[in-house]
Amino acid sequence: MRIGELSERTGTPRRMLRYYEEQGLLVPGRASNGYRDYAEGCVDRVLQIRGLLDSGLPTRIIKQVLPCIDDPAAIHISGATAETIATLERERDSMAHRIRCLLRSHEAIVGYLEVVRRDQLPSAGVPAVRYRRADSVTEAA
Repeated sequence: MRIGELSERTGTPRRMLRYYEEQGLLVPGRASNGYRDYAEGCVDRVLQIRGLLDSGLPTRIIKQVLPCIDDPAAIHISGATAETIATLERERDSMAHRIRCLLRSHEAIVGYLEVVRRDQLPSAGVPAVRYRRADSVTEAA
């Protein structure tokens, strides 16, 4: 299949597919006219790459992990080197840190929305607080 069809089937922009190729993550064949020719299996490969990128793995790690993926739901590494294991452990720890940061941000936004929604519902006869600054409070009339 040509790059346009792969792009359409995976929802991945053509430019991103070319980037995957530059990074060695995707290897298309070439038609006699020089156009990229992607095998059917490239659809799954692109979806795996996108999933790994979405999980926060950088392309240099994805390049190491992709050959070890037989099943998109699992990673099987046989004969992993100490370097590969150390790299994956660092990535795992980095992901855990990002998850903790995201959870804190999520909780802050939830709390902020609760305050904003509460303040937008005026009680009978009591003005609603529209916003707060460190030095003043502006109320609705």
